[in-house]
Amino acid sequence: MSNVPRWAVLATACAAALTAVAGCSSDSSKNDDGKQTGAKGTSAAPSGSSADPSANPSSGSSANPSANPSASSAASASSGGAPSGSPRTGSPPSRSAPAGSAPAGSPLPSLPSGSIPVGPGPQASYAVQQQPAAGSCHYRFTPAKEPLPDPACTPGATNPKVTPATLKTTICRSGYTAGIRPPTSVTSRQKAANAAAYGYKGPLGDAEYAHLIGLQLGGDPNDSRNLWVVPPSPGRKAVKGAGNPKDVVESRLKDAVCSGKADLVKAQQAVARDWTTALDVLGVPGKPAKGGTASLPDDG
Repeated sequence: MSNVPRWAVLATACAAALTAVAGCSSDSSKNDDGKQTGAKGTSAAPSGSSADPSANPSSGSSANPSANPSASSAASASSGGAPSGSPRTGSPPSRSAPAGSAPAGSPLPSLPSGSIPVGPGPQASYAVQQQPAAGSCHYRFTPAKEPLPDPACTPGATNPKVTPATLKTTICRSGYTAGIRPPTSVTSRQKAANAAAYGYKGPLGDAEYAHLIGLQLGGDPNDSRNLWVVPPSPGRKAVKGAGNPKDVVESRLKDAVCSGKADLVKAQQAVARDWTTALDVLGVPGKPAKGGTASLPDDG
């Protein structure tokens, strides 16, 4: 009978068990997907390993970072990011759209009350502008069934060349708008795409592709935010090229601005908000003729 105490036998057995566990394969630290589950620190992939280089195309390394979350955590922390597996806080990183444009089909950002985007202004040569995605814009109508644009798609845009200080050399000078108007070779293509955006199903010849803020009020000539397909006003005969009552409203507002009886910016804001109430808002005499009129030489 051995004189070794029982506690010593137990201690020896426990030490043997621990030694056996420590000798297990390192693969036990990976789950069924081959990902590291408890590795600490960073390590390069073994030579000849088949790690997927597409997992991190910008690193130039053939190691798969998904196999070592601790390494990813360290890299993220060193670059100011949160470690892998940590809760994300704050807003996600934004992706900037090309200047002067928005991603197709997405609404433009909300603008402060009364604020109107500023367009690029007159161009020596106009290019066809991208329009909102088909079916993404929706007409609004006044109680009198006059059409209004979707403010998310068509908030209006102003011509940066037209300011209170330049009125005499711009919109108050005869012939100014004729010299900045985009050619039909550009606007006809934009009109078809904009009609699809608004879901307009009538003949394109019966609708105007018009500026929300007319050229004669300092609207931008070819900014997509300032152009929309305007369906015929109620009671107006579907005659090709016929204008809407909006043309008359803008003509009277232009006269008021050029004579010093109305403020340019307030006139632009009133038209962009609701052209049917713009005259009343600014206290300019006159009402649009019912049924519409022929387009004016300097119309929108």
